Amino acid sequence: MDAPRPPEPVRQSADRPGDRSERRDTERRDLDLLVWDAPNIDMTLSSILGSRPASSDRPRFDAIARWFLAEAADHEVEGCVFTNVHPTSAVSLRGWIEALRNFGYAVFARPKVHPEDDVDDAMLQHIASRQASHRLRRVVVASGDGRNFLAPLEELHRAGVRVVVLSFAEVAGYAQESPLIEFVDLEDVPGAFQVSLGRTRLTALPPDGGWFRPTRPMRALLDEGAPLDHPHQHAPAAPREVDPLHGSAPAAAPHTEDAPAPAAPDVGEVGRVPAPQTPRARTA
Repeated sequence: MDAPRPPEPVRQSADRPGDRSERRDTERRDLDLLVWDAPNIDMTLSSILGSRPASSDRPRFDAIARWFLAEAADHEVEGCVFTNVHPTSAVSLRGWIEALRNFGYAVFARPKVHPEDDVDDAMLQHIASRQASHRLRRVVVASGDGRNFLAPLEELHRAGVRVVVLSFAEVAGYAQESPLIEFVDLEDVPGAFQVSLGRTRLTALPPDGGWFRPTRPMRALLDEGAPLDHPHQHAPAAPREVDPLHGSAPAAAPHTEDAPAPAAPDVGEVGRVPAPQTPRARTA
């Protein structure tokens, strides 16, 4: 009877300590990621326009997707829209969400029951999850919320990820001031809007000049019943600086009797968004 063979010795791996992590890194696929903060973009758009946006005022997500894909090369791409759903808007948002999915976007929806039911944490968690599962090459964040996104996005840049903020120049000061983040104004994305938003963008004037349409009829002044002041009676206000951390302008100085404060804009909730000229980006 043959004697039992002794067990073979366990072969020790010849990998150096960092080899396994390097091999796992090479197995991860390149990814370009777009995350869209729908409540923030909608609120910002309402504030800029001074009223609830009409359908023609809202961004076209098919144009946003084409712009995003133009620089993705052969990387994997993922577009995600994060939104809140108020109990009264669940039915009206269904068509918008289905349109987004048809354009290739994944949609994360959270019930808006309490004021603190935001989507910012979910956006950051998703970015972190994709950073663990893929090699992030580019992350585009559509949000003007510097309070929640400035530090994490700068950390992504330090990790070798190209970071782009897609928002409006009036509120995304945190991205424009950071040397680590690129900024693209949403209205500079080709085809993103059907009509001009009529914003007062003095830093983006065409070489031959441009018009700013009135925000209300001139005869509305007569309906107010107040005396008409000469424009020269009021000195131009000092330019307001944008807070780079919070992504918004600081509070205005108290108004005087001869310079009444403007009424606060009516900011609407997230509504239906219809299906989506060279972007200006500030690089590090």
